[in-house]
Amino acid sequence: MRATLHNFAKNLDVTDLRWMPDEGFSVGRLRIELLSGLTVALALVPEAVAFAFVAGVHPLVGLYAAFLVGLITALIGGRPGMISGATGALAVVMVALVAQHGVEYLFATVVLMGLLQIFAGVMQWGKFIRLVPHPVMLGFVNGLAIVIFLAQMSQFKVPGTMVDTGHGMGGGEWLSGQPLVMMLGLVAATMAIIWVTPRITRIIPAPLAGIGIIAALVIGFGLDVPRVGDLASIQGGLPEWHIPMVPLTWETFEIILPYAVILAAIGLIESLLTLNLVGDLTGKRGGASQECIAQGLANTVTGFFGGMGGCAMIGQSMINVKSGGRTRVAGIAAAVFLLLFILVGSSVIELIPLAALVGVMFMVVIGTFAWNSLTILRKVPLMDAFVIILVTVVTVMEDLAVAVVVGVIVSALAYAWNNARRIHASTRQSIREEGAKVYEIHGPLFFGSADGFAELFDVENDPEVVIVDFADSRVVDQSALQAIEAMAAKYEAAGKRLQLRHLSRDCHRLLNKAGHLIVDSDDDPDYELAVDYDVRTGVLGGH
Repeated sequence: MRATLHNFAKNLDVTDLRWMPDEGFSVGRLRIELLSGLTVALALVPEAVAFAFVAGVHPLVGLYAAFLVGLITALIGGRPGMISGATGALAVVMVALVAQHGVEYLFATVVLMGLLQIFAGVMQWGKFIRLVPHPVMLGFVNGLAIVIFLAQMSQFKVPGTMVDTGHGMGGGEWLSGQPLVMMLGLVAATMAIIWVTPRITRIIPAPLAGIGIIAALVIGFGLDVPRVGDLASIQGGLPEWHIPMVPLTWETFEIILPYAVILAAIGLIESLLTLNLVGDLTGKRGGASQECIAQGLANTVTGFFGGMGGCAMIGQSMINVKSGGRTRVAGIAAAVFLLLFILVGSSVIELIPLAALVGVMFMVVIGTFAWNSLTILRKVPLMDAFVIILVTVVTVMEDLAVAVVVGVIVSALAYAWNNARRIHASTRQSIREEGAKVYEIHGPLFFGSADGFAELFDVENDPEVVIVDFADSRVVDQSALQAIEAMAAKYEAAGKRLQLRHLSRDCHRLLNKAGHLIVDSDDDPDYELAVDYDVRTGVLGGH
């Protein structure tokens, strides 16, 4: 038992949990991390409130989720510098559940969602994120940048005019005339400040400078523009322990399980892709399984404290990284600042103009969108360009999980098709066996190339002994086994023999396990001594 636990702990990619593992503690580093955390916290407020409206729950449900998920993932997550909280990708799934069954079922679903994510982390399923091709990553980044941009459009509506449509908050009157001009002007001013600040000083993060200067301008001159307080009051107390008030029945489980599975999948996919993106920016790798566990624990706890759950937030993570946040301190500080806003600072935070926060998010969109993907579309293979566009469109039209799955499937099918076209054979007379014909197979033999493999042979005109040389090929799957057996059966029916040569160790093991090889001795499938294997037919049934 002890050895099993030791091996499990050894294989689990546990990331250093120290608050400042690489950068080291210094007053300058602490200042950067705290200011970056403050910037992120300010940007979290309208996002959490807006996503709570989307899900059809009270704003504090979104704010508590942002605090708890953000704090726990910052403490034990797989990537220091990454920010998590309530997200729109999850909110759009939650809205139907809340509308049909109520918020208590949402809390129960979030708990189950967290448990599923913990299970995925323990099983180390996070490593499968490596299978996501680069074109899918580009499509993910571009699609999410567009989603972030579109999410800001609701801030250009007259506060208080949005209504509950039964599927979340929607509708509302657009700003027009002078209010719209002023809003656009302040957004542009915020973006200009963020752009110019790093060229003047790096003492304060550029997004924080943009928010602070525009907020001071609006408050000082008493400008009549939409503010955070116009969305909703963020004043509240500490989150309280709350067991979801749902019947503990099989019927309840059947209601929440489908939502929990979808939410867990979307949350992990977005978190792991964001983890890779932040890793590219910070030059760090690993931590996928640990991030799954951290996300799961965070959501489980959040469900018991009246939060709507969450996952990694690419926008806030980009703000943090671009502001200099590299350690766990920034994420912890963001969560603590957010809680202080709720407890004691609501009256001040509610005065911040939404235009300043929209300007910050617009700069995030500009920094997140992979602009180089537009120039490489003509340079990369046509299928890769198609996948980039496809994932981008599906991310915007549907959701992230569907987009990534579609992108991976299309990429896999394209890869399979390209490999299927590679299989071919060259023929020659055998040197060792007089009169025998050798087929030298090139390219992998798998489900996609099985039909092409069958077309390589001329059973009717071949001699009595045919040798298939796999030195430049691999036998991959059951379809390959079936193809070999079917071909051997054709030669057998014609009174001829089909033999296999130069099987690699993995191919030898696969064929031997299936019972296809007639092995007379404990031979070694290495190439020092070429061994020819007869093929046993009728193993899989059917020719």
